[in-house]
Amino acid sequence: MRLGIFGGTFNPVHDGHLRTAEEARYKLRLDKVIFVPSGTPPLKETDTVASSHRFAMVKLAVASNKDFIVSDLEAGKQGKTYTVDTLRKLRKEFPGDVMYFILGVDAFLELPKWRQPEELTGLADFAIVSRPGFRLDDVVNSPYIKGADTEEVNREVSGKKMIRTLADSRPAVHQLRSYRLASGRRAFLVPVTRLDISSTDIRHLIEQKRSIKYLLPLSVERYIKKHKLYLKT
Repeated sequence: MRLGIFGGTFNPVHDGHLRTAEEARYKLRLDKVIFVPSGTPPLKETDTVASSHRFAMVKLAVASNKDFIVSDLEAGKQGKTYTVDTLRKLRKEFPGDVMYFILGVDAFLELPKWRQPEELTGLADFAIVSRPGFRLDDVVNSPYIKGADTEEVNREVSGKKMIRTLADSRPAVHQLRSYRLASGRRAFLVPVTRLDISSTDIRHLIEQKRSIKYLLPLSVERYIKKHKLYLKT
């Protein structure tokens, strides 16, 4: 199988997360996208709710999509969790499968601050998705990027007509722009629809007792209200 691994605090999960996962699934031709809500992240936000709540909200958010599944590898663990450990475990669990680690341009540029980034970049190919305020081409500033794929260079010199043709059809993985990583893996640039929704903004709206409708699934909104999450006491 072809698997996308989509980690994050999901604090809370919202429609921007879901649309990003769906477009990555489509453009990379993934069989499944595995959401991995974090446990206690090393760079924890001060208003991050318990992992049990975040895991439950993601479960509700993806319930209607047969191509999305949720893993408790991090949310069910005590103490701090690290992506490199999670990918090691997933590699053992799915030894024969192709894995793409999905993350935003901003997060990719922060990899030097993560635990054992050199090993991390060797455990899976990367699907780097666009993010508001960042350009996909910003990835070249990463120390783990070693150059454009030869295939991509060949496509670029083949002319604008081919590029327009590719844009009109479902893209195959090899049609996405990509770079070589120092580890030998590849990093694919995956443009996604810009939905300028942030978990931070949603939390602020809740604190102010304002509407969060149409920013996240109704089931998640109901869960937040039921458990009185993100309200200042």
